[in-house]
This record gives sequence, structure tokens and C-alpha cells, in this order.
Amino acid sequence: MKAARLEAIGEFHVRTVETPSPGPDELLVRVEAAGICGTDRHLLHGTFPCRPPVTLGHEFSGIVEVVGDAVVDFRPGMRITGNPNIHCGRCAQCRRGRINLCENLEAIGIHRDGGFADYVLVPQRQAHELPLSLPPEHGAFCEPLACCLHGIDMAGIRPGGSVVVLGGGVIGMLVVQLARLAGATSVVLVTRQAARRQLAEATGATASFDPGSGNVIEGIRGPDGLLPGGADVVIECAGVAETMADAPKLARNGGTVVILGVMPQGETVAIEPFDLLFREVRVLTAFLNPDTHARAAALIAEGTIRVEPLISRRIGLDALPDAVANPPRPGEVKVLVMPGR
Repeated sequence: MKAARLEAIGEFHVRTVETPSPGPDELLVRVEAAGICGTDRHLLHGTFPCRPPVTLGHEFSGIVEVVGDAVVDFRPGMRITGNPNIHCGRCAQCRRGRINLCENLEAIGIHRDGGFADYVLVPQRQAHELPLSLPPEHGAFCEPLACCLHGIDMAGIRPGGSVVVLGGGVIGMLVVQLARLAGATSVVLVTRQAARRQLAEATGATASFDPGSGNVIEGIRGPDGLLPGGADVVIECAGVAETMADAPKLARNGGTVVILGVMPQGETVAIEPFDLLFREVRVLTAFLNPDTHARAAALIAEGTIRVEPLISRRIGLDALPDAVANPPRPGEVKVLVMPGR
């Protein structure tokens, strides 16, 4: 089969490798679609830890081809989405129920071979069924949506509340929809790209703001801004220093900031503890998808979350190394890899 392999930092190539065989509790899945994530670019450049050589791709869905002898809940022909994050169930964090902080965490597409390939192995406990009637590309959104759900859970959005979303990539776009689903009546997306602002407003944002047009703090939190006094919740989805620094300043007194974006390992951002303390702004971080993947799969299967408008391009495996090595094109939200193309 063909697989896109991270062979070393900066070395990402499509190779012909042996098709794997499932173990007793594993599924061999024919990959229908896999999403390119910003983390894949961090992995390529060595700014997110991984274990090369490895096949990347942690956002994927596909059709079960072969099942191991101990598999009871799945059979060939079923469509599944794979939760890539495998916890041990034994360490202190797992016993506390903090499975996303597992001391022995392994991730498909980061520590073991992933979905940028014709086939991928998925442990049966990591698989979630999707309907065969679902467009196959939609299943690849389950993993990022599951991470967003964890952030939304932590944010504590109340009906009638206000939310600012920083970043117009796929995480920001999904968070806009989830914030509205949670009951927020004002949701402002902040991004420089006009196409992304238009898309956000078409899929649930009540307003958007271009930080290139003026001071973002004044334009949102100022007396004549979109949300005078600040937002109840600010969710950082861009993973860049500028928005990380802006996030607490956009929250109202007593508001909440949730960090979902991933900055390169080792980078830092200056904050003003005095301001956080005297305005009692909570700053939280949301990592991975603890117990949220099944909910994400259900939302995708039901069509509650609109993902088709978020698909910017569909490419084959051979075009993948170039797509990961370069930044997204202007206006792009999600590029999907279709190994069968």
C-alpha cells in the first residue's frame, strides 16, 4: 500500500509499504478520508513531539476491511471514525479519569502509524461507527470536533452568553457552531482573511472582526465595540503569539479564556498577572478529546454540525507532502486527503 511517512524531522515522503495485518483486537480500515491538521505541520518541522519513522494522519475515517479474532462490535463493511488517542487505563491520571493526560498516551498518526495511507490499524475500543449514508469526507472531522467539544465543555457557555473565537481555521469554525449550539447569542470570529470571516458568518457567527482593520481590543471590547466590556468566553483557536496575548484582554471582568490553539513547543507569550487577578479572568487549557469522540461522531452523523462548507480541497496521497510542507492557501479551512484518488 501507499503511505505518507515522516522518516525524520523535515523528511516526509510517500512510500510503498507492506499492508498491515490486524491483531486480535484491531480493525484493518481502508481510509476514505483524512484531514490535514496544523499539528501535522508541527510534526514535520519538529515543533511537536512524535516518534519517527511513522505514518502521519490522526484525523481519519474509513471502511472496515478485516477484523481481528477478538473483535465483537465491528464487522467488514462498516464505516468508522478512529479516535487516535490511546490511553493506558492504568496510570495515576487515567485512574483519576484524566485520560487525555495519560502518562503513557500513544496517538495514531503521531506515535503509531496513522491515516495518511491506504489502510490503517485501529484498536476496536478506539473505533466509532458512522452511517454508510454519510458522505465519507465528513467522518474525517470527528477528531477535531471532539477536541473542540472538550474546549466547549470547559468554557461553560451559558444561554444568552457572548463568545469571541480567535482564529478562522477549522477549529475556530467548528467552535463557532458549537458555541451557538451551547446557547451563545453573540459569537464573534476574529481573523484577517475575508473569505474565512464570510464563511464563519454563513455557518453561525453573529459578527466577525478583521484585526488588520484596527485595534482588536478596542474594536471588540471598547465602548463602541462589538461586545462592549468584553466577552463572557474567549476561545483561542489560532495557536499564534498575537492571539494568545489578546485572548485575556478580550474577556469581560470575571470572564473565561480557553486555549485550544497549539503553539510551537518552546515558544512563550507575555501575560499581565495583575490584570488577570484584578479582573478575575480564568485562563484554561483544553487538551485532546477525553470521552468526547463518540459525541462528535453523533453530531457529525446527525448533520447537526455543518462540515461540508469547511472543505477547501480534496487531494490524493501523492500531493500530501507538498500540502503539509506549505502553509494553507488563502481562505482554506480544511484540506482532505482521499487515498483512493
